[in-house]
Parts: sequence; C-alpha cells; structure tokens
Amino acid sequence: MLQIYNSLTRQKAVFTPLVPGQVRMYVCGMTVYDYCHLGHARVMVVFDVVYRYLRHLGYEVTYIRNITDIDDKIIRRAGENDEPIAALTERFIAAMHEDAAALGVLPPSDEPRATAHIDEIQAMVATLLERGLAYRADNGDVYYAVGRFPGYGKLSGKDPQELRAGSRVEIGEAKRDPLDFVLWKAAKPGEPAWESPWGPGRPGWHIECSAMSTCALGAHFDIHGGGADLQFPHHENEIAQSEGATGEPFVEVWMHNGFVRVNDEKMSKSLGNFFTVREILARYRPEEVRYFILTSHYRSPLNYDEDHLQQARGALTRFYTALRGLPPAEPAGGEAFSERFHAAMDDDFATPEALAVLFELVREINRVRADDEARAAALGAELRRLGAVLGILQGDPEAYLRGEGLVVDAGPAALDDAAIDALIERRTAARQARQWAEADRLRDQLQEAGILLEDGPQGTTWRRG
Repeated sequence: MLQIYNSLTRQKAVFTPLVPGQVRMYVCGMTVYDYCHLGHARVMVVFDVVYRYLRHLGYEVTYIRNITDIDDKIIRRAGENDEPIAALTERFIAAMHEDAAALGVLPPSDEPRATAHIDEIQAMVATLLERGLAYRADNGDVYYAVGRFPGYGKLSGKDPQELRAGSRVEIGEAKRDPLDFVLWKAAKPGEPAWESPWGPGRPGWHIECSAMSTCALGAHFDIHGGGADLQFPHHENEIAQSEGATGEPFVEVWMHNGFVRVNDEKMSKSLGNFFTVREILARYRPEEVRYFILTSHYRSPLNYDEDHLQQARGALTRFYTALRGLPPAEPAGGEAFSERFHAAMDDDFATPEALAVLFELVREINRVRADDEARAAALGAELRRLGAVLGILQGDPEAYLRGEGLVVDAGPAALDDAAIDALIERRTAARQARQWAEADRLRDQLQEAGILLEDGPQGTTWRRG
C-alpha cells in the first residue's frame, strides 16, 4: 500500500483518498516573470511522477497546478522591460510550457490563473472579514488577523510567539500584529487594479492559492504539494485562510520537495550558480535532466553538478543499450522486478530505489539476450512499462545512443551520422579483407571523434561516448 510522508503530521502513513478511487491534488506553480530555473524543474518533475504513479495505481486524479500571473515581481519586471504585464506573463507562460514539455512533464488537469479568479478571491476575503479573521487597515489594505486563528504554525512547527519576538515591522505598515499578512492590496498609482468592496486593488499572493484550490477541488482535498521554501509562510497562510473561511480541514496530506543546491551551495543569482532550465538543456538532453532529478528522493536536497549530469547520461546509455535491437514484445517475466519497483514507489515515492530495480532488470536482459531473445524482448517491454511510470525510457534507443538531441562539439574531429556510417562501412570492408591495421586505424579515428563501436552478430552499432 502507498505510504506518503505528511509534512503536517511529520510521519509516513498509508494514503487513503477522501473519495475512494479518486485523488484531488494541488501544487503551487510558477510566478511567471522569468524563465523556469532548476528548482522549478524539480517541482514539476517530482509532482509529475506523483501524478503518474497515482494514475498507474488506478486512481482517477484531478491535478491542479496554478499560475501566479499578478504579483509584485511581475509588476516590477514589466516596468523594467517597459512591457505590458499581459505580454510579459503570456511570454513566460509559453516558455514554462515549453520547458515542462521538454522534461516530459504531463499537463495538469487544469492550470488556473490568479487573474481569472478575482471574484473567488474577493468572496473569500469577504468571508474572512465577516468571520472576524480579517480587517481593513488604515492604508486601505485588508489583512488576515493571525492571532485569531488558533492553529497557526501547525504545518511549519513554528511558534507564533517566537515569530513575533523575532519579527521586524517596517515603519508605515498598518497591520496590527507583525504576523498579519495582506489579503487585498489597495491600488497604487500605475499598478493594475480590480474594483472591490474595499476599493480598487489586487490580491495578495497567499489568498490566490486558497481561492484557486478550493474553487477547483473543494474545501477539503487530498494532497497539496510544493517546494520546501513554500512551507512557511505561504502554505501556513493558506491553511489559516482556507480553514478560517470554510470551517473545514483544508488538506489531508502535505508534500514538500527538498531544496536544490549547486556544487553543495545554495542556488542563488548572487553566487553566480543560478541555472535556468534552458541553460541546462543547452548541454544535456531533457531525459538526462529528468533522470538526474529522480536520483535523489524528493524530500532530500538535490545537488546539481556536472558529474551528476554525466552520471545520468551514463545510466541512460546503459538502459538504452540494453533495449537496443530488441524486437517488439508484450511485457512478461518481470513480476519479481515489478513487485520490488512498486514496493519502492509505495514507500513515499522512493525513486532512487525504483531506479535501482530498473538496473537489476537491465542486468537480467543482458544476461538472457544471447540465449533467449524472446525473453529479453519481454523483459525489455517490462523495463519500458515501469520506466513510463517515472517518465523515462520511452525514446528510440538508436536515436539516444547516436546522440540525437545532444549538443555535439563541432570541433575538427566532429562527424555527422553519414560520415560515421561511411567510416564503419570502410572498417567492415577492411575486416573482411583481413586488413586489421586499417580496421584498427578507422576504429581509432572514430573513437577520437567520440564514437564508440560495438561489434555483434548483427553487425557493428555505434553510439556517441
């Protein structure tokens, strides 16, 4: 049975959906003012695997991943670019979709945008005001009154009194408690605004997700996910808003993926170790980046460095080499591997252990293929079936091993596919004529260009090394 670690209870428990056979899941998506970075890629891939595995188990999954298309950063960036806000957000939403598709991330069931849910946001703010959980400040902003919500801090484990003691209130802030946070921001000159009962303004960031999630999934749903950086204050504030407005429990299971580090340091623009997805995909194929993300458990830190990406490339090379040349077949004979794979995934989506099982399957394919090609083909089909749960190993082995999609150094030794095939034909002819020195010279020439040859009963195949 599937067990998931719940950030709220701080323990793993058997997952039981609120409605049998159905799962409702919400994941905090992107604030669209720039290109997606590696941290965004991890969130997308991690919860894509959760989505895939829940569907693999037979659940009907409604997966909502929102888009924040209005906030301070968006307004600031549009101003810096002298660009309309709508043009900026549409451009980066399109870029986000391109990056997600490249990484093999399935589209969610719906992708609500904050600006399309202003009515629902205002309705939730109005309810919080009616219930005495919010107030309108002298500056026109509407704030949530944290002190009036008794459960504040239950997700993050933070003590409100300690938070107050360590807080700093900026001069001119109109909130009554240092922990209070804005629900509705009064309009400022030159900023986008919507009419409301409290005057023109725009929503605060936290209220957007509360309104969109309850609108799409109801007041009480199964799973809420996001990066560890959102646990406090964003998700803590979501709980206060949503439970305060509905009077119901908000979420059954909270999931948070770990931070991304670069060469064992926190990823930061100020440190110069900040990478967008596009920068990484200029050097590595998307499947290699996805595989790399899955080599760490989703709750653990993910350390990005070139060695780890090279290891991912080497691992996928082993997988595709095992699949290369196998005839089409139905999955069969892999029951023991499938059982161990599911045991790993049932243990809080333990993808590193699941990948280890796939490597065991590769070893079995390589062991039997010389004597029993039919069994090897059936095991290869099982490898693809299980790989699909993780969103990997669905490509053409020949294309992967020949370097399709790989940015190849166009140095003096670089060769295209036609040149490689021509040199292999010359080498084959030299071997048939027993001209061993010439055959070795041609092999060395290919190796110098990064081309590795593999001689077998069916002839010579090649891959980029």
